[in-house]
Amino acid sequence: MKKIISFVLLSTFLFAAQPKFLMPEEAFKPTAKLNDKMQIEAIVGIADEIYLYESALKLEITSKNGITIKDIVSPKTIKHGEDNIYKNSPKFIVNLKKEPSATGVLNVEFKLSYQGCSEQGLCYEPESKIFKFDVDSSKLDGGEVKSSLLKKIDEKNIIQNTKVKQQKLSESDTIADSLKHGNMLLVLLTFFGFGLLLSLTPCVFPMIPIISGIIISHGEGLTTKKAFILSVIYVFAMAIAYTIAGVLAGLFGSNLQSALQNPIVIYSFSAIFVALALSMFGFYELKLPDKLVAKVSSNSNRSGFIGVAIMGFFSALIVGPCVAAPLAGALVYIGQTGDALLGGMALFSMSIGMGAPLIIVGVSAGRFMPRPGAWMTMISAVFGVMMLGVAIWMLERVVDNSVVVLLYSMLGISFGLYLGAFENSAHIFRKSMGMIIFIYSVALFVGLMGGSGSMTKPLEFLKQSTLSASTKQNSQEVNFIKVSSIKELDVVLSKNHGKKIMLDFSAKWCTSCKELDEITFSDEKVKAKMGEFILIRADLTDNTQEQKDLSKKYGVFGPPAIIFFDKELNIISSKTVIGFIEANNFLEILNTI
Repeated sequence: MKKIISFVLLSTFLFAAQPKFLMPEEAFKPTAKLNDKMQIEAIVGIADEIYLYESALKLEITSKNGITIKDIVSPKTIKHGEDNIYKNSPKFIVNLKKEPSATGVLNVEFKLSYQGCSEQGLCYEPESKIFKFDVDSSKLDGGEVKSSLLKKIDEKNIIQNTKVKQQKLSESDTIADSLKHGNMLLVLLTFFGFGLLLSLTPCVFPMIPIISGIIISHGEGLTTKKAFILSVIYVFAMAIAYTIAGVLAGLFGSNLQSALQNPIVIYSFSAIFVALALSMFGFYELKLPDKLVAKVSSNSNRSGFIGVAIMGFFSALIVGPCVAAPLAGALVYIGQTGDALLGGMALFSMSIGMGAPLIIVGVSAGRFMPRPGAWMTMISAVFGVMMLGVAIWMLERVVDNSVVVLLYSMLGISFGLYLGAFENSAHIFRKSMGMIIFIYSVALFVGLMGGSGSMTKPLEFLKQSTLSASTKQNSQEVNFIKVSSIKELDVVLSKNHGKKIMLDFSAKWCTSCKELDEITFSDEKVKAKMGEFILIRADLTDNTQEQKDLSKKYGVFGPPAIIFFDKELNIISSKTVIGFIEANNFLEILNTI
């Protein structure tokens, strides 16, 4: 019995004397994060008396999307017998690089593999962990993240004095960066200022007759206070719609404009404006029980306010959106960080800035609206014509240009006659305005019959044949190769390796794209300089899946956007243009490439 007791006691003592080994998850705690310089910072946290084998440690990019490892900055190792090992939770800086085809924000899988042992004699099995990051490839162009010879001096062998050289960012990327690091109040005020500037662009102009017409349609009893409330409701609804669409576009990388440019949507919304216009001409009165239209134009406060909000919401989605650098910057920020709150606040602030002048217009319509009578009839007719103009302007996106010019000419001729262009009894001002509109509209019609589809130069076909030939020759200098998919673009890029390339994202329904064609690209100096480039146009008109993929690959949220490639087919991020740009400014960019 004593022997048994002695054996049990001895076994218990020996068992208690054995070292207590840590579980693998206690011994090793790997972490990794992506910093603002698009570097991966990987740390393998290790417990006391634990070490890692250098030969077993691997840092890999497992995703196949054009992002690879350029180099790895590692801490010093120490000798442990014949092996090199890491101790004290080593930190690694992984510098990334990109292939020419990699653009936009890309999802990258990073795999960290390791194996180590305990000083007390236990070796653990190899382990690995995968981390996922959204990498902004625009910050990796030209291998700009460079590590110099580094001093590894602190007790934990943390790398110091890393020198990083970053490529100059494009305007939209700069704005996105300011969202990340700027003061929130200052950022929101800045975006409000951006909105005020965008209110001066053609994208917002069509909203002026819409809000004015809606307020005028409330007729008698409209006070300045009510006009102000209606205007605020319209702008607030517009801002909400713009913010929601922008946040969704940033999160999902979708094209902000094209989603609601379906021909059926355009025809339907254009028909609504025609209906509103005809009611202003006195053909009928929009009122209950006309369900949808009554909500837009009813004189009762509640339904009238709801109708104004509906018009503001849909006007922002269908009439107003223009992709400009501030908008693109906010969308890039949302896409990179997933921070829809700050990005949405910035978009909302910008939308309010865009709508502020509309509030002034709406209040003015209510404040200076004349008393019922002939003047009231005239003003209603004017806004009715403006509504018809908006309807035609929307149809530009889905019908042939000749049809648009014909409709404008018919509208102008009719309005000129209505103003009394040929009436002796008409007021001299009305008669003069009517005559000017009538003559211009007739010129549009004649120009259309003569083969000219220009709204600004309708009689250009009457020029001498030599000048006409010269004009045609100049116009042929801007010759774009059209593509609508990644495959088509890749073929064109590969064929033109070694040349300077300009890629223009455009669509028929994009107002600013037409401005670029008619103002910027038609400038003689710009055309001459563009002749040095291979010109490619990515057509996003139909919003097909291939076109969506093409936009997403290059981080484009909507047209217009212009991207430049160097002779090695690397994107020159700092030269990217978002939105409309004046000829002189664009020429400066071309001269620096």
